[in-house]
Amino acid sequence: MKGKNNLLIFILTIGVFGIINTEMGVLGILPLLAEKFSISIAQAGLLVSLFALAVAAAGPVMPLLFAGIDRKRVMLLVLSVFVLSNLISVFTDNFAVMLLARVVPAIFHPVYCSLAFSVAAASVSPEAAPRAVAKVIVGVSAGMVLGVPVSSFIAGSFSLTAAMAGFTVVNTAALIATWLYIPSLPVTARLSYGQQLRVLKKPVLWFSIAAVVFMNGSVFGVFGYFSGFLTSITAFSWNTVSLILLVYGLMNIVGNFIAGRMLSAGASADKLVIIFPATLGIVYAAFFWSGTSAPAMVLITLLWGVLGGMNANINQYWIITAAPEAPDFANGLFLTAANLGTALGSAVCGMVIAYMGMQYMMWGGIVFLILCLAMIIPRVYRSDEYVCLGENK
Repeated sequence: MKGKNNLLIFILTIGVFGIINTEMGVLGILPLLAEKFSISIAQAGLLVSLFALAVAAAGPVMPLLFAGIDRKRVMLLVLSVFVLSNLISVFTDNFAVMLLARVVPAIFHPVYCSLAFSVAAASVSPEAAPRAVAKVIVGVSAGMVLGVPVSSFIAGSFSLTAAMAGFTVVNTAALIATWLYIPSLPVTARLSYGQQLRVLKKPVLWFSIAAVVFMNGSVFGVFGYFSGFLTSITAFSWNTVSLILLVYGLMNIVGNFIAGRMLSAGASADKLVIIFPATLGIVYAAFFWSGTSAPAMVLITLLWGVLGGMNANINQYWIITAAPEAPDFANGLFLTAANLGTALGSAVCGMVIAYMGMQYMMWGGIVFLILCLAMIIPRVYRSDEYVCLGENK
Protein backbone atom coordinates (compact mmCIF):
# COMPACT_ATOMS: atom_id res chain seq x y z
CA MET A 1 0.00 0.00 0.00
CA LYS A 2 2.81 2.37 0.92
CA GLY A 3 4.55 1.63 -2.38
CA LYS A 4 1.36 2.45 -4.31
CA ASN A 5 0.99 5.72 -2.39
CA ASN A 6 4.59 6.66 -3.15
CA LEU A 7 4.07 5.95 -6.87
CA LEU A 8 0.86 7.98 -6.85
CA ILE A 9 2.55 10.95 -5.20
CA PHE A 10 5.53 10.68 -7.57
CA ILE A 11 3.26 10.79 -10.64
CA LEU A 12 1.37 13.76 -9.20
CA THR A 13 4.69 15.51 -8.63
CA ILE A 14 5.72 14.92 -12.25
CA GLY A 15 2.33 16.19 -13.41
CA VAL A 16 2.62 19.38 -11.37
CA PHE A 17 6.21 19.81 -12.56
CA GLY A 18 5.08 19.57 -16.19
CA ILE A 19 2.35 22.16 -15.69
CA ILE A 20 4.57 24.63 -13.81
CA ASN A 21 7.36 24.02 -16.32
CA THR A 22 4.94 24.99 -19.11
CA GLU A 23 4.04 28.16 -17.20
CA MET A 24 7.52 29.30 -16.18
CA GLY A 25 9.74 27.84 -18.90
CA VAL A 26 8.59 30.45 -21.41
CA LEU A 27 10.47 33.08 -19.39
CA GLY A 28 13.74 31.53 -20.55
CA ILE A 29 12.90 31.90 -24.25
CA LEU A 30 10.91 35.17 -24.39
CA PRO A 31 13.52 36.97 -26.56
CA LEU A 32 13.47 34.10 -29.07
CA LEU A 33 9.67 34.07 -29.12
CA ALA A 34 9.63 37.83 -29.67
CA GLU A 35 11.99 37.33 -32.61
CA LYS A 36 9.95 34.45 -34.04
CA PHE A 37 6.68 36.40 -34.02
CA SER A 38 8.31 39.77 -34.87
CA ILE A 39 6.97 41.45 -31.73
CA SER A 40 8.47 43.35 -28.79
CA ILE A 41 9.62 41.71 -25.57
CA ALA A 42 6.77 43.49 -23.79
CA GLN A 43 4.25 41.88 -26.13
CA ALA A 44 5.91 38.50 -25.71
CA GLY A 45 5.53 38.99 -21.96
CA LEU A 46 1.78 38.57 -22.45
CA LEU A 47 2.49 34.84 -22.78
CA VAL A 48 3.42 34.90 -19.09
CA SER A 49 1.10 37.55 -17.65
CA LEU A 50 -2.06 36.28 -19.37
CA PHE A 51 -1.26 32.74 -18.21
CA ALA A 52 -0.98 33.94 -14.60
CA LEU A 53 -4.18 36.01 -14.82
CA ALA A 54 -6.06 33.03 -16.27
CA VAL A 55 -4.87 30.85 -13.38
CA ALA A 56 -5.96 33.46 -10.83
CA ALA A 57 -9.38 33.85 -12.43
CA ALA A 58 -9.99 30.11 -12.82
CA GLY A 59 -8.70 29.16 -9.36
CA PRO A 60 -11.98 29.38 -7.42
CA VAL A 61 -14.22 28.26 -10.30
CA MET A 62 -12.72 25.34 -12.20
CA PRO A 63 -11.98 22.99 -9.24
CA LEU A 64 -15.58 23.59 -8.11
CA LEU A 65 -16.99 22.60 -11.50
CA PHE A 66 -14.99 19.37 -11.69
CA ALA A 67 -15.36 18.40 -8.02
CA GLY A 68 -17.83 15.55 -8.64
CA ILE A 69 -16.00 13.80 -11.51
CA ASP A 70 -13.64 10.83 -11.16
CA ARG A 71 -10.31 12.45 -10.37
CA LYS A 72 -8.27 10.25 -12.70
CA ARG A 73 -10.48 11.26 -15.63
CA VAL A 74 -10.11 14.92 -14.73
CA MET A 75 -6.34 14.66 -14.51
CA LEU A 76 -6.20 12.87 -17.87
CA LEU A 77 -8.35 15.62 -19.39
CA VAL A 78 -6.18 18.43 -18.04
CA LEU A 79 -2.91 16.80 -19.07
CA SER A 80 -4.36 16.13 -22.54
CA VAL A 81 -5.25 19.83 -22.84
CA PHE A 82 -1.67 20.76 -21.91
CA VAL A 83 -0.19 18.29 -24.40
CA LEU A 84 -2.41 19.51 -27.24
CA SER A 85 -1.81 23.19 -26.41
CA ASN A 86 1.95 22.63 -26.26
CA LEU A 87 1.87 20.91 -29.64
CA ILE A 88 0.02 23.89 -31.13
CA SER A 89 2.61 26.22 -29.58
CA VAL A 90 5.41 24.24 -31.24
CA PHE A 91 4.05 24.57 -34.76
CA THR A 92 2.12 27.86 -34.89
CA ASP A 93 3.51 30.98 -36.56
CA ASN A 94 0.59 33.15 -35.43
CA PHE A 95 1.01 35.05 -32.15
CA ALA A 96 -2.74 35.21 -31.48
CA VAL A 97 -2.92 31.42 -31.77
CA MET A 98 0.10 31.16 -29.48
CA LEU A 99 -1.64 33.32 -26.87
CA LEU A 100 -4.77 31.19 -27.09
CA ALA A 101 -2.67 28.04 -26.71
CA ARG A 102 -1.33 29.53 -23.47
CA VAL A 103 -4.58 30.83 -21.98
CA VAL A 104 -6.66 27.68 -22.52
CA PRO A 105 -4.40 25.32 -20.51
CA ALA A 106 -3.96 28.04 -17.88
CA ILE A 107 -7.71 27.84 -17.22
CA PHE A 108 -7.29 24.14 -16.43
CA HIS A 109 -4.09 24.65 -14.41
CA PRO A 110 -5.91 25.09 -11.03
CA VAL A 111 -7.94 21.93 -11.65
CA TYR A 112 -4.91 19.66 -11.83
CA CYS A 113 -2.91 21.35 -9.08
CA SER A 114 -5.80 21.48 -6.62
CA LEU A 115 -6.60 17.82 -7.34
CA ALA A 116 -2.95 16.85 -6.96
CA PHE A 117 -2.78 18.43 -3.50
CA SER A 118 -6.13 16.90 -2.45
CA VAL A 119 -5.35 13.40 -3.77
CA ALA A 120 -1.89 13.40 -2.17
CA ALA A 121 -3.36 14.45 1.19
CA ALA A 122 -6.16 11.88 0.98
CA SER A 123 -3.72 9.04 0.20
CA VAL A 124 -2.18 9.16 3.69
CA SER A 125 -3.31 9.74 7.27
CA PRO A 126 -4.43 13.25 8.24
CA GLU A 127 -1.26 13.71 10.31
CA ALA A 128 0.96 12.88 7.33
CA ALA A 129 -1.02 14.97 4.83
CA PRO A 130 1.21 18.09 4.94
CA ARG A 131 4.27 15.93 4.25
CA ALA A 132 2.56 14.26 1.27
CA VAL A 133 1.50 17.64 -0.11
CA ALA A 134 5.06 18.91 0.38
CA LYS A 135 6.33 16.17 -1.93
CA VAL A 136 3.93 17.32 -4.65
CA ILE A 137 4.93 20.95 -4.10
CA VAL A 138 8.49 19.84 -4.90
CA GLY A 139 7.16 19.62 -8.47
CA VAL A 140 6.19 23.29 -8.22
CA SER A 141 9.66 24.28 -7.01
CA ALA A 142 11.40 22.09 -9.60
CA GLY A 143 9.26 23.58 -12.36
CA MET A 144 10.14 27.10 -11.28
CA VAL A 145 13.82 26.28 -10.77
CA LEU A 146 14.47 24.19 -13.88
CA GLY A 147 11.89 25.64 -16.26
CA VAL A 148 13.77 28.83 -17.15
CA PRO A 149 17.38 27.55 -17.37
CA VAL A 150 16.47 24.27 -19.09
CA SER A 151 14.29 25.88 -21.77
CA SER A 152 16.96 28.51 -22.33
CA PHE A 153 19.68 25.85 -22.60
CA ILE A 154 17.71 23.69 -25.04
CA ALA A 155 16.86 26.69 -27.21
CA GLY A 156 20.49 27.83 -27.26
CA SER A 157 21.94 24.37 -27.89
CA PHE A 158 19.32 23.13 -30.36
CA SER A 159 16.40 25.37 -31.36
CA LEU A 160 13.36 27.24 -30.12
CA THR A 161 11.19 24.45 -31.50
CA ALA A 162 13.10 21.89 -29.42
CA ALA A 163 12.61 23.98 -26.29
CA MET A 164 8.86 24.23 -26.89
CA ALA A 165 8.72 20.50 -27.63
CA GLY A 166 10.35 19.86 -24.25
CA PHE A 167 7.22 21.13 -22.50
CA THR A 168 5.18 18.65 -24.54
CA VAL A 169 7.43 15.72 -23.64
CA VAL A 170 7.12 16.27 -19.88
CA ASN A 171 3.34 16.63 -19.99
CA THR A 172 3.03 13.58 -22.25
CA ALA A 173 5.08 11.52 -19.78
CA ALA A 174 2.76 12.60 -16.95
CA LEU A 175 -0.28 11.79 -19.09
CA ILE A 176 0.93 8.26 -19.91
CA ALA A 177 1.98 7.56 -16.31
CA THR A 178 -1.43 8.74 -15.04
CA TRP A 179 -3.25 6.56 -17.57
CA LEU A 180 -1.18 3.45 -16.81
CA TYR A 181 -0.51 3.59 -13.09
CA ILE A 182 -3.09 5.74 -11.31
CA PRO A 183 -6.26 3.81 -10.47
CA SER A 184 -9.75 5.16 -10.86
CA LEU A 185 -10.40 7.79 -8.18
CA PRO A 186 -14.18 8.23 -7.98
CA VAL A 187 -15.58 10.91 -5.69
CA THR A 188 -17.39 8.95 -2.99
CA ALA A 189 -18.85 11.86 -1.05
CA ARG A 190 -19.62 14.64 -3.47
CA LEU A 191 -20.24 18.06 -2.01
CA SER A 192 -22.84 20.26 -3.67
CA TYR A 193 -21.78 23.63 -5.01
CA GLY A 194 -23.70 25.24 -2.17
CA GLN A 195 -21.85 23.21 0.46
CA GLN A 196 -18.51 24.18 -1.01
CA LEU A 197 -19.37 27.84 -1.45
CA ARG A 198 -20.61 27.92 2.12
CA VAL A 199 -17.01 27.97 3.36
CA LEU A 200 -16.79 31.54 2.02
CA LYS A 201 -18.94 32.57 5.00
CA LYS A 202 -16.11 31.66 7.39
CA PRO A 203 -14.11 34.69 8.59
CA VAL A 204 -11.13 32.40 9.23
CA LEU A 205 -10.96 31.60 5.50
CA TRP A 206 -10.84 35.27 4.51
CA PHE A 207 -8.13 35.99 7.09
CA SER A 208 -6.20 33.05 5.62
CA ILE A 209 -6.66 34.16 2.00
CA ALA A 210 -5.46 37.66 2.85
CA ALA A 211 -2.45 36.24 4.71
CA VAL A 212 -1.49 34.15 1.67
CA VAL A 213 -1.88 37.12 -0.70
CA PHE A 214 0.48 39.19 1.45
CA MET A 215 2.92 36.35 2.18
CA ASN A 216 3.25 35.34 -1.46
CA GLY A 217 3.38 39.00 -2.47
CA SER A 218 6.33 39.51 -0.17
CA VAL A 219 8.29 36.52 -1.46
CA PHE A 220 7.70 36.99 -5.19
CA GLY A 221 7.58 40.78 -5.10
CA VAL A 222 11.20 40.73 -3.93
CA PHE A 223 12.24 37.69 -5.97
CA GLY A 224 10.96 39.24 -9.20
CA TYR A 225 13.59 42.00 -8.94
CA PHE A 226 16.29 40.04 -7.13
CA SER A 227 18.43 39.51 -10.22
CA GLY A 228 18.46 43.28 -10.77
CA PHE A 229 19.44 43.81 -7.13
CA LEU A 230 22.34 41.35 -7.46
CA THR A 231 23.68 42.99 -10.63
CA SER A 232 23.22 46.66 -9.66
CA ILE A 233 23.78 46.61 -5.88
CA THR A 234 26.00 43.57 -5.26
CA ALA A 235 27.73 43.98 -8.66
CA PHE A 236 27.62 40.30 -9.59
CA SER A 237 28.08 39.27 -13.22
CA TRP A 238 25.07 37.84 -15.03
CA ASN A 239 26.59 34.32 -15.02
CA THR A 240 27.05 34.54 -11.26
CA VAL A 241 23.48 35.76 -10.82
CA SER A 242 22.21 32.80 -12.86
CA LEU A 243 24.15 30.41 -10.65
CA ILE A 244 22.86 32.06 -7.46
CA LEU A 245 19.26 31.87 -8.72
CA LEU A 246 19.74 28.17 -9.48
CA VAL A 247 21.09 27.57 -5.97
CA TYR A 248 18.15 29.56 -4.57
CA GLY A 249 15.77 27.26 -6.42
CA LEU A 250 17.50 24.11 -5.22
CA MET A 251 17.25 25.39 -1.66
CA ASN A 252 13.52 25.86 -2.32
CA ILE A 253 13.25 22.09 -2.63
CA VAL A 254 15.03 21.65 0.71
CA GLY A 255 12.56 24.11 2.21
CA ASN A 256 9.63 22.08 0.83
CA PHE A 257 10.71 19.00 2.76
CA ILE A 258 11.46 20.93 5.96
CA ALA A 259 8.07 22.64 5.91
CA GLY A 260 6.31 19.34 5.18
CA ARG A 261 7.80 17.79 8.29
CA MET A 262 7.13 20.79 10.51
CA LEU A 263 3.54 21.23 9.33
CA SER A 264 2.91 17.54 10.07
CA ALA A 265 4.00 18.04 13.66
CA GLY A 266 0.64 19.33 14.88
CA ALA A 267 1.23 21.92 17.59
CA SER A 268 4.40 23.31 15.98
CA ALA A 269 2.59 24.06 12.71
CA ASP A 270 0.94 27.27 13.92
CA LYS A 271 4.16 28.44 15.57
CA LEU A 272 5.87 28.02 12.21
CA VAL A 273 3.23 30.11 10.45
CA ILE A 274 3.67 32.92 13.00
CA ILE A 275 7.48 32.78 13.09
CA PHE A 276 7.88 32.58 9.30
CA PRO A 277 7.04 36.22 8.39
CA ALA A 278 9.23 37.55 11.20
CA THR A 279 12.17 35.38 10.09
CA LEU A 280 11.73 36.41 6.47
CA GLY A 281 11.64 40.06 7.56
CA ILE A 282 15.01 39.62 9.29
CA VAL A 283 16.42 38.09 6.08
CA TYR A 284 15.17 41.06 4.04
CA ALA A 285 16.72 43.50 6.50
CA ALA A 286 20.00 41.58 6.20
CA PHE A 287 19.78 41.90 2.42
CA PHE A 288 19.32 45.66 2.78
CA TRP A 289 22.25 46.18 5.12
CA SER A 290 24.60 43.66 3.43
CA GLY A 291 23.63 44.17 -0.21
CA THR A 292 27.10 45.30 -1.28
CA SER A 293 28.88 42.34 0.33
CA ALA A 294 29.16 39.40 -2.08
CA PRO A 295 29.95 36.69 0.54
CA ALA A 296 27.12 37.88 2.80
CA MET A 297 24.64 37.91 -0.07
CA VAL A 298 25.52 34.34 -1.03
CA LEU A 299 25.03 33.06 2.52
CA ILE A 300 21.81 35.00 3.09
CA THR A 301 20.45 33.78 -0.26
CA LEU A 302 20.93 30.17 0.87
CA LEU A 303 18.72 30.82 3.90
CA TRP A 304 16.23 32.77 1.81
CA GLY A 305 16.04 29.87 -0.62
CA VAL A 306 14.97 27.53 2.17
CA LEU A 307 12.36 30.04 3.37
CA GLY A 308 11.13 30.57 -0.20
CA GLY A 309 10.52 26.83 -0.50
CA MET A 310 8.67 26.73 2.80
CA ASN A 311 6.44 29.58 1.65
CA ALA A 312 4.34 27.49 -0.78
CA ASN A 313 3.76 24.74 1.79
CA ILE A 314 2.72 27.21 4.48
CA ASN A 315 0.38 29.03 2.10
CA GLN A 316 -1.37 25.83 1.03
CA TYR A 317 -1.59 24.56 4.61
CA TRP A 318 -3.00 27.85 5.89
CA ILE A 319 -5.91 27.87 3.45
CA ILE A 320 -6.69 24.13 3.36
CA THR A 321 -6.91 24.00 7.17
CA ALA A 322 -9.28 26.95 7.11
CA ALA A 323 -11.74 25.01 4.92
CA PRO A 324 -10.94 21.28 5.30
CA GLU A 325 -14.54 20.34 4.42
CA ALA A 326 -14.06 21.52 0.80
CA PRO A 327 -10.44 20.63 -0.06
CA ASP A 328 -10.60 20.99 -3.86
CA PHE A 329 -12.28 24.38 -3.64
CA ALA A 330 -9.85 25.48 -0.91
CA ASN A 331 -6.87 24.48 -3.04
CA GLY A 332 -8.31 26.51 -5.92
CA LEU A 333 -8.57 29.50 -3.60
CA PHE A 334 -4.95 28.92 -2.58
CA LEU A 335 -3.82 29.10 -6.22
CA THR A 336 -5.83 32.28 -6.80
CA ALA A 337 -4.52 33.95 -3.64
CA ALA A 338 -0.94 32.98 -4.49
CA ASN A 339 -1.16 34.38 -8.03
CA LEU A 340 -2.86 37.58 -6.85
CA GLY A 341 -0.13 37.99 -4.27
CA THR A 342 2.56 37.57 -6.91
CA ALA A 343 0.98 40.21 -9.14
CA LEU A 344 0.37 42.66 -6.26
CA GLY A 345 3.83 42.14 -4.76
CA SER A 346 5.55 42.70 -8.11
CA ALA A 347 3.60 45.92 -8.66
CA VAL A 348 4.31 47.35 -5.19
CA CYS A 349 8.00 46.43 -5.14
CA GLY A 350 8.30 47.86 -8.65
CA MET A 351 6.84 51.15 -7.40
CA VAL A 352 9.28 51.17 -4.49
CA ILE A 353 12.15 50.75 -6.93
CA ALA A 354 10.79 53.48 -9.22
CA TYR A 355 10.44 56.05 -6.42
CA MET A 356 13.23 55.07 -3.99
CA GLY A 357 15.76 52.98 -5.91
CA MET A 358 16.66 49.31 -6.28
CA GLN A 359 18.39 49.09 -2.88
CA TYR A 360 15.06 49.79 -1.11
CA MET A 361 12.97 47.10 -2.80
CA MET A 362 13.25 44.83 0.27
CA TRP A 363 11.12 47.27 2.24
CA GLY A 364 8.22 46.61 -0.07
CA GLY A 365 8.50 42.95 0.94
CA ILE A 366 8.70 43.87 4.62
CA VAL A 367 5.49 45.93 4.42
CA PHE A 368 3.74 42.87 2.95
CA LEU A 369 5.06 40.73 5.81
CA ILE A 370 3.64 43.14 8.39
CA LEU A 371 0.25 42.98 6.66
CA CYS A 372 0.56 39.18 6.56
CA LEU A 373 1.12 39.00 10.32
CA ALA A 374 -1.87 41.27 10.82
CA MET A 375 -3.99 38.60 9.08
CA ILE A 376 -2.37 35.59 10.79
CA ILE A 377 -2.78 36.75 14.39
CA PRO A 378 -6.60 37.16 14.31
CA ARG A 379 -6.97 33.63 12.96
CA VAL A 380 -4.73 32.10 15.59
CA TYR A 381 -6.40 33.84 18.49
CA ARG A 382 -10.06 33.59 17.40
CA SER A 383 -10.90 30.43 19.31
CA ASP A 384 -14.41 30.22 17.86
CA GLU A 385 -13.09 30.14 14.30
CA TYR A 386 -9.69 28.53 14.81
CA VAL A 387 -8.90 25.47 12.73
CA CYS A 388 -5.89 23.19 13.00
CA LEU A 389 -5.47 20.04 10.97
CA GLY A 390 -9.17 19.86 10.40
CA GLU A 391 -10.13 19.99 14.08
CA ASN A 392 -12.31 22.77 15.45
CA LYS A 393 -11.35 24.17 18.77
